[in-house]
Amino acid sequence: MNLPTLRQLQFLDAIARVGSFSRAAQECHVTQPTLSSAIKELEAILGVQLVAREARGATLTRAGEETARRARQVLSEAQDLVAAAHEAGAPLSGEFRLGAIPTIAPYVLPKILPRLHAEFPRLRLFLREDTTDRLLEGLHARRLDAALIALPWEAPGIETETLAEDEFLFIGPSGHPLASRNGLSPDDLQDEEILLLDDGHCLREHALAVCSLPQGQGRGDVSATSLHTLVQMVAGGLGVSLLPRIAADSGLTAGADVAVRAFTEPVIGRAIGIAWRKGSPRQDEARLIGEAVRSALGQNTPG
Repeated sequence: MNLPTLRQLQFLDAIARVGSFSRAAQECHVTQPTLSSAIKELEAILGVQLVAREARGATLTRAGEETARRARQVLSEAQDLVAAAHEAGAPLSGEFRLGAIPTIAPYVLPKILPRLHAEFPRLRLFLREDTTDRLLEGLHARRLDAALIALPWEAPGIETETLAEDEFLFIGPSGHPLASRNGLSPDDLQDEEILLLDDGHCLREHALAVCSLPQGQGRGDVSATSLHTLVQMVAGGLGVSLLPRIAADSGLTAGADVAVRAFTEPVIGRAIGIAWRKGSPRQDEARLIGEAVRSALGQNTPG
């Protein structure tokens, strides 16, 4: 019995994603006739039409949609097979796809990339910055091998390891009364206009929790898409906020007309952690990257 080849399944997966023979061929770095011929061979092997060829593109048939879904599973397993073989030969060699949330990536990655390149010269690291939900989706779909996220965060099928604690600092416009108050605590922010990141950023939820505010609280008419924008909004006098120490220590507020100070009792707003898919053959490599993060942030290895 003839079986489909991985290449044929890759072609079908590409068509399913882009809806076009020409764009799928470009993505797979083959000519359109080559891709079209491979799909016809696949249809002959399976004895069913998979793709409806149309003037403005290509649409999968019902059988094609089911086949494409299963093809993605097969391709993912094949990628895991390759990854496991690489890992058996040497850790962190070949491609490794690492995600990170926007409130961690700019402040942690520059500190660990030189070390990783020096210690693992055969490593080809591919980076993706995105929200936690999308990164976890990428882990489940095997598009990512690991992700740097803020903890706590529970997700089925995902394992995590805590790497460091991240203190939250007060940030307000220069001259704000809280910038010089003795005994500053999160309770002092209760009557302030608190600026937050947009919905979807986990730092928003962590900040609300620190201030003991319900969801939907904070200044509703303005929000920021990044910590850099948040700092500029504070400098513009729109309100006060909380800033992760890793961002402050990286010079995020340099040149901004703001006051940054620690609370009298240190406020640990979140933990920085690394996540991977449960049972992933690259979990040991994820832990190696996590160790690089822990070392860069000056944290001791647990235990």
